[in-house]
Amino acid sequence: MKYADMAISVSYLNQYIKNKIAEDEYLNNILVKGEISNFKNHYTGHMYFTLKDENSLIKCIMFKSYAQKLNFMPKDGMKVFILGSVSVFERDGVYQIYAKAMEEDGLGDLYTRYQELKNRLEEQGLFEEEHKMPIPMMPKVIGVLTSQTGSVIRDIINVSTRRNPNVVIRLLPVPVQGEGAAQKIADGITYMNRNRLADVLILARGGGSLEDLWPFNEEIVAHSIYHSEIPVISAVGHETDFTIADFVADLRAPTPSAAAELAVPDVYEVKQKIVTYQNRLRISLIKKVQIMKLRYEKSMSSFVFKEPTRRIQENYIRIDNQIKHLENLMKTRKEIERTRYVKLIAKLDAYSPLKTLARGYSITQKEGKVVKAGVELQAGDVVDIRFMDGSKQAIIQ
Repeated sequence: MKYADMAISVSYLNQYIKNKIAEDEYLNNILVKGEISNFKNHYTGHMYFTLKDENSLIKCIMFKSYAQKLNFMPKDGMKVFILGSVSVFERDGVYQIYAKAMEEDGLGDLYTRYQELKNRLEEQGLFEEEHKMPIPMMPKVIGVLTSQTGSVIRDIINVSTRRNPNVVIRLLPVPVQGEGAAQKIADGITYMNRNRLADVLILARGGGSLEDLWPFNEEIVAHSIYHSEIPVISAVGHETDFTIADFVADLRAPTPSAAAELAVPDVYEVKQKIVTYQNRLRISLIKKVQIMKLRYEKSMSSFVFKEPTRRIQENYIRIDNQIKHLENLMKTRKEIERTRYVKLIAKLDAYSPLKTLARGYSITQKEGKVVKAGVELQAGDVVDIRFMDGSKQAIIQ
């Protein structure tokens, strides 16, 4: 039971590996050279073959839509360049190359130019995320640079107007392949910016070979996208096609239809969100009112509002108690000081010289000074002798 809970299915594993490979940008647009073997031109128009070198081999498939564009018929033993993407065929659990273009010679030079330009522009910082602008949330005008004929513009119009009937589609027709196309695409981007003709630009064309998509790999187009003040969405080729324009653009869409979905929000979804937010706000306000009402009722039931003088009366009682306590302290202190005073008086009275005179003693003074010893007197001296009831003069003989 433990292993059953942990185990995954074979289908899940193959799907997981396929997704991992699909996330690898390098494997989505790769150029491989080798020798063809086991070539089979199927009656459906698809081509199945193996590409090998001295040490390894890999299975390849070229679908009819791409095979029709070949200007030669592949055969066993032929050395070719294959441009395509690597993916997993889930049913058999094998990975293979899905070829989009094939050349006996020359295509390698084109792909080398692509890689050199990509590396150079990346070093210049044209691909940095910090330079990419956000797509407007509710654009009013969508500028489209593509061919005025074909399914691309129709798909963009259909998707955009379905999502928002009020959106304006402003088409600037440009050639999307062939000589001079890159210059006209760059000029179109500059023109749309100079005249502020759109809130967001979609640069789009259908799928094709590397040669067909080459105008979007030109440096002049990359710089025009980079310097555009209007956000640019690149939707060139199919989902597996990557061009220089995709890396420089503010946002890449796998297809032109997907570009329209990214550029134009669904107004019906927006309205539904607004209704949802209104409901949430209404519920929040109701809850807030209920909470405030409960707080009000609780406050009104407090004794402060029922008996507003209660607190004042309690403070009066507290003040009376403090006064009484203070009076008691003062009385106690007074008694303590009175007792201390009586004791000091009694002590002072006990040490009073008048008490000594009352017991029969007297004080002899000569010239106002107390005589303490007989040697201080001489015959004939006049002295004052103080008794309890008065004083008398005497002469020393």
